[in-house]
Amino acid sequence: MSIANVKLEAPGKKVMLTGNEAVARGAIEAGMKYAASYPGSPTSEVLQILASATSQFGLYAEWSSNEKVASEAAAAASFAGVRSLTILKPDGMNVALDFLTSLAYSGVNAGMVIMVGDDPSAHSSIKEEDSRHLSKLSRLPILEPVNSQEAKDLTTKAFELSEALKLPVVVRLVTRVCHATSLVSLGDTEHIKEPVKAAYTEPILCFPQAHPELEQKIRKIAQWASEQHMWEYLGPKDASSLVIASGPCTLYAKEALEVLGLHNEVAVLSLKMTWPLPEDDLVNLLKDKKEIIFAEEIDPFIEENITSFAAYHAEDLGVFKFYGKRNGYIKSPLGAGIGELNTDIMIDSLAEIKGLGRPDFCGRTANCLGSVGGSLPERDRAFCPGCPHRASYWALKSALALEGNDGFVLGDIGCYAMGRGRTGYYTVKSVHSMGSGIGIAHGFGTLQKFDFTQPIIAVVGDSTFYHAVIPALVNAKHNNGKFLCVILDNSTTAMTGHQPHPGSSLDARGIEVPALNMEEIISGLDINVVVTDPYDINTTRDMVLELLPQPGPKVLILRRECSLVVSKKEKPRRVSVDQEKCVGKDCGCNNLCSRAFGCPANIIDLETGKGRIDEALCVGCGVCASLCPAGAITVEEGV
Repeated sequence: MSIANVKLEAPGKKVMLTGNEAVARGAIEAGMKYAASYPGSPTSEVLQILASATSQFGLYAEWSSNEKVASEAAAAASFAGVRSLTILKPDGMNVALDFLTSLAYSGVNAGMVIMVGDDPSAHSSIKEEDSRHLSKLSRLPILEPVNSQEAKDLTTKAFELSEALKLPVVVRLVTRVCHATSLVSLGDTEHIKEPVKAAYTEPILCFPQAHPELEQKIRKIAQWASEQHMWEYLGPKDASSLVIASGPCTLYAKEALEVLGLHNEVAVLSLKMTWPLPEDDLVNLLKDKKEIIFAEEIDPFIEENITSFAAYHAEDLGVFKFYGKRNGYIKSPLGAGIGELNTDIMIDSLAEIKGLGRPDFCGRTANCLGSVGGSLPERDRAFCPGCPHRASYWALKSALALEGNDGFVLGDIGCYAMGRGRTGYYTVKSVHSMGSGIGIAHGFGTLQKFDFTQPIIAVVGDSTFYHAVIPALVNAKHNNGKFLCVILDNSTTAMTGHQPHPGSSLDARGIEVPALNMEEIISGLDINVVVTDPYDINTTRDMVLELLPQPGPKVLILRRECSLVVSKKEKPRRVSVDQEKCVGKDCGCNNLCSRAFGCPANIIDLETGKGRIDEALCVGCGVCASLCPAGAITVEEGV
């Protein structure tokens, strides 16, 4: 991250920023003083950047225990006259939705902006979700930037709009904008250094009678979008065909039109506010068009709103031919409304709509792959070398096999969600949302009257424990659900970049804070809790077997720091294989150290068929040594 560029006090200077960095910079330039978030890709960097700038710009920044709490904290700052920002991904917006739908009714005081990072193609998520539906449901306006410059500018503008209408405003980015880098012209930061005094002076209440006022605000925002020209028209004014796009899809559409030679006959309308629509302008912008083509991610959100608008204004606009995801013209290889768009997809879609042949040129991904002799090899998602989760799943799988009563493991969101795949030995049988593993486990654990006898294990992470697991454990204790909760405690929020959580001793700003003790919290619920080391596979396995038959909910904490964190601060241990002792392919464990256990640092020598260690990958956890029945693997400390 180019954090130094975000913190520059050099108005007019052009620097390279990612979309996430640009949002942070835009918030700073707008005089935002309070930021709260829970980590979630693709937006985790925003809060980290703001936390690093707290002293320079007089900010407050925190990693909250979950997104609902983060949104409530940011709203409180707004109520007290302090501009605030909360950063979410769609999963997090789901968590905060109850509060956000109420917040729209009450309104805010100082400007409050909600940044949401959608993840088309689910690069770092378990599902694709389009947050624009949630924003519209909450009656919150949506701004969508094309690139980093717009991400900064629209964030600043969002604060102005929020303050003018006393309503939170959503700035929605997608992964490609969050992580792509482009030039940004910096604005002034001198004006934001004046101290801000917080005070809560007037009640801000949510009540149903506010609904008419809220709908009036939405109409005013639509008028504002027209007055501010929250759109950009690119191409010939007299074009009969128009592509309506948002976000990076604007760039895909422009490039596709140039490749097909259609840029002089097909125009592009890039919407910067995608809800509510700038209806006053749309009547003029769509007049005399015969074809409307939609380019957006993920769902046909703009498409549905525009087609509805056109139906209501048919007398003024005439009849269009629409081409979008609803009728299957704009589609990825997996189908319409699935995955990201890109230039190749837009080329194919526009060529089909216009009756043109698909161009054969080197720049297209499919042709480039063909020229080098085929497709790219698939990259399997895998735990890092030395990851304690790898050992944890091996112990859990072994315990359930020995227990022999068709027990199963329910998962949750985090690195350990990979327990459903090869790297976790296909151990996990269910993954839904943060904390849901415990709720589902409790449901299974209360089915005894229906002759349900299978052992149940639910795995959660330490950050997830503080985020969503505590209420589920309260419910399980109160209603006596029989299951084993296994907390995979690697002492960080590893999946999203090692952010702290309430069990950490440092906060987002690096300031020392009280670390909550999860054993004390669990014991306070009168639930039996045991702690073991996942690297000690045999002890862990035996403890699982001991806890499973006990009544009610039980908790086993498997505590071992994330191997990536450890590798940065400790001398690694050296693991080696004694070739005299190793029997390789004839091993009774079927090369357990490599083939079964699956650590990328343990590999088979193709010539000898024996195990060996790739020292470039090995982090010295030594789990393989405890698994080797031949005693061929040794561990040397601190070399």
